[in-house]
Amino acid sequence: MRRLDQLLANLGYCSRSEARDWMRAGRVTVGGAPARDSGQRVAAGEVRIDGEPPDHPDGLLLLLHKPTGLVCSHDEREGPSVYSLLPERWRRRNPVVTSVGRLDKETSGALLLTDLPALVHRLTSPRHKVPKVYRATVDRDIPADLADLFAAGSLRLEGEEKPCAPAELRIIGPREALLTLTEGRYHQVRRMFAAAGSSVLTLHRESFGVLDLAGLGPRDWRTLPVDTFGPPD
Repeated sequence: MRRLDQLLANLGYCSRSEARDWMRAGRVTVGGAPARDSGQRVAAGEVRIDGEPPDHPDGLLLLLHKPTGLVCSHDEREGPSVYSLLPERWRRRNPVVTSVGRLDKETSGALLLTDLPALVHRLTSPRHKVPKVYRATVDRDIPADLADLFAAGSLRLEGEEKPCAPAELRIIGPREALLTLTEGRYHQVRRMFAAAGSSVLTLHRESFGVLDLAGLGPRDWRTLPVDTFGPPD
């Protein structure tokens, strides 16, 4: 149960102070009757806004096909962001919708967005070992023994003492490979190839856990049940 004005504000409909105006305008009902008290405690299932039930009251989780050219940041100084692709009301939710990990500006592919902080923590924790698959093209032929190096769990990235967790590299062309990671260090794929003397030219995340981008074009997204990765915390 939440205060009615808090429910409306948290879901991005209006500010708590604006909630009273929405009620006076007859836009909000509780249990089928016009809402009169912005402070009354309600269950989301009782509420209708403009005749419709609240939008994803238990939390928002979606899979986005991130295009290149957008950043995973709420800081406008960093440039156009993935959040610009979302409906305006979702961008006003509290807690704020954020990405589960990040893909850099020049990396495309599968990106999860949610307003559930506990889910962000769970899916980015190395303890849970959620596999992510990346397709990379590089500037030189990939040596056959690179797969063994990545799988050994001994590769140290520049400036770091702890070696990378074992990763699976599948070479699918002279300069193209699929790399499966279970951790998410800063620019990890690019830095792993750099440690082997190669520069990544293009990078695309094909899947996140069991989720892939089937049916989603660049900039498209689909909503997911909040329990896709198990019961919400």
